[in-house]
Amino acid sequence: MRSTEFLLRPLAVLVLLARIALNGQAQFTDDPATVGKLGSLLYHIDRMYVDDVDNKKLVDAAIVSMLEELDPHSIYIPKEDLEEVNEPLKGNFEGVGIQFNIVRDTIYVVDAIAGGPSERLGIRAGDRVVIIDGENVAGVGFKNNDVMTRLRGKKGTKVDVGILRKGVEGALDFTITRDKIPIYSVEASYMATPSVGYIKVSRFSATTMKEFREKLVFLEGQGMKDLILDLQGNGGGYLRTAIEMADEFLGDRKLIVYTEGRTSPREDTYATKEGLFEKGKLVVLVDEGSASASEIVSGAIQDWDRGLIVGRRSFGKGLVQRPVMLSDGSAVRLTVSRYYTPSGRSIQKSYEDGVEAYQREKIDRLGKGELTVADSIHAADTVKYFTMNKRIVYGGGGIMPDVFVPIDTSQSSAHFGQLVRKGVLNTFALAYVDANRNRLIAAYKDPDAFRTAFMVDDALLAELEAYGEKEGVEQDPEGLRRSRDLISIRLKGLIARDLWDTSAYWQVINADNPVDRSFQQALKSLSDDSFHRFGMVKP
Repeated sequence: MRSTEFLLRPLAVLVLLARIALNGQAQFTDDPATVGKLGSLLYHIDRMYVDDVDNKKLVDAAIVSMLEELDPHSIYIPKEDLEEVNEPLKGNFEGVGIQFNIVRDTIYVVDAIAGGPSERLGIRAGDRVVIIDGENVAGVGFKNNDVMTRLRGKKGTKVDVGILRKGVEGALDFTITRDKIPIYSVEASYMATPSVGYIKVSRFSATTMKEFREKLVFLEGQGMKDLILDLQGNGGGYLRTAIEMADEFLGDRKLIVYTEGRTSPREDTYATKEGLFEKGKLVVLVDEGSASASEIVSGAIQDWDRGLIVGRRSFGKGLVQRPVMLSDGSAVRLTVSRYYTPSGRSIQKSYEDGVEAYQREKIDRLGKGELTVADSIHAADTVKYFTMNKRIVYGGGGIMPDVFVPIDTSQSSAHFGQLVRKGVLNTFALAYVDANRNRLIAAYKDPDAFRTAFMVDDALLAELEAYGEKEGVEQDPEGLRRSRDLISIRLKGLIARDLWDTSAYWQVINADNPVDRSFQQALKSLSDDSFHRFGMVKP
């Protein structure tokens, strides 16, 4: 029998969690009806339960259940998962710096990350990794985790790799010294027209503003007058990063956001300096996947009538989490306050029906018609607010766009879904570029030339279908017919990405997307009278 003293150690984690308050300073009473009850139960389980019990597992389950009673965004992160969870927001990890894909049991380099150790040694897209530290890794059934385990490691350590390169006989041997590898959060940037720049931000991390400012300055040097800021699918990140981004668009001393909670008084945050882009026209793209920090930026821009919000209603996450470390190295992200837009809107959607219903709500929007018909969005009068120019805006669950753009679901098919989920589109594009890289680069000098002139014809689609059949996706003439345009543009974008970078992918997808025309609507809004109609530019 384990001693009572050992048994009650895990309970200390629960007690610590219960003592958490803003800044960790609040008083907590060890109420026998709460913490005492938990201690008593654990004690009796240890003394009386029929089988052996894993105390750590039991306490972890208790913490998870406790947090589920609070809100959907207060979460527990075990010690072993903490680094992986935090990695995208830190903006870097340690390793060799390649993006790879496994195609028919072969590790293909999709991209050597700019500034990383692999790129500095001359490793490039299309290379095939066949040896890692003397071990054959080709044709042996390696999975993604197997590759990552061998290539990632502490900065300064070395790994030997053997690479096959098309047109070069024999294996090329490289010794890669692992280093800090940047995780870029500005996914794409390019000039959409001679005067309109486009920047896509995928998350709000520790390095986002450095990346964003560099891209903004570069595009202005290319002649940018107006900007499309794409926050579609951006699930958020650091609150401070969102504030800094909004600050680049708003004048000095303009309120960006305020937060308030039960134990935290209202805290206002204002723009503090002259921003890099306070004058030109601004369009922000949002959709049902835009959440948290994305909603802070778009809400501030909308409330100050600084730019147009184009797309569909955002996710509706208006809760602020603070990380709290626990004694065993695990952590809790605990909701400590709500955030409000300058007009006073709390954009947090309801979670009264529980976590499962809360997460499902985004999917339910399609069934209710909200993603396809603007009139399906019903905003109650009780959540009506006014912008600084007295335009009506709505709270109560996400940022409502100024200009609604529906999704076209008519081209979706099970066949397209299989091609995506089984990775066939990705791997076929990679193999196609590997076989035709020199010819394609010679024919198309840049992504814009490729976008304009390259065609996904019947012959290429037939190759894709044959390739898919070998990968377990049955040919489906009706599914191909229904989703032809969607499959073609996705394949074309992936080929562009493998030839150049992710900016090239979005340059192709945005211009000709048959399913979501938010980008095309943004361009239209910048050139028609939309800004006048919404009172953002004086006639």
